[in-house]
Amino acid sequence: MKKTLLLLILLATASVSAQKINWMTMNEALAAQEKEPKKIFMDVYTSWCGPCKMLDRNTFSNKDVIAFVNEHYYAVKFNAEGTEEVTYQDFTYTNPNYKEGRKGRNAQHLFAHALKIRAYPNLVFFEEDGELIQALPGYKTPKQLEIYLKMIANDDYKKLTTAKAWQEYQKNFESTF
Repeated sequence: MKKTLLLLILLATASVSAQKINWMTMNEALAAQEKEPKKIFMDVYTSWCGPCKMLDRNTFSNKDVIAFVNEHYYAVKFNAEGTEEVTYQDFTYTNPNYKEGRKGRNAQHLFAHALKIRAYPNLVFFEEDGELIQALPGYKTPKQLEIYLKMIANDDYKKLTTAKAWQEYQKNFESTF
């Protein structure tokens, strides 16, 4: 009996620790939207960015963040200094100035430039049809990210047209993460 209980606990622990966000490329997310419309949540990072690594370690490993993102969004992991080709709104973005083997910072990808990304990490939200909603710069804890994930998933952001409305929304928001 004790061995069975221990085995069940180990299996439950393994399944919880194995949960992760279902990351994909932007091209895969846009193709998935054509079959089943869903918003896109994009993590724009670089290999040298410390807060980006903290976001992976602390926020994107949180079980509540994982569950919510996987249920409500197509999740995209995008290296802002990488070489991935991204076809967005009938234009193919590349990184023509990328230097192979370069240590530290590299050239910014043209897709990150088109999104006006100036800092890393940056969390970018897109509508079900691929239209840009908003970019959110900087590191966020699970609790800090929760309000944005839920506000955008539920389309509440469309009603927040003033700073006062946003302050009221924040004041009344009840966190569950």
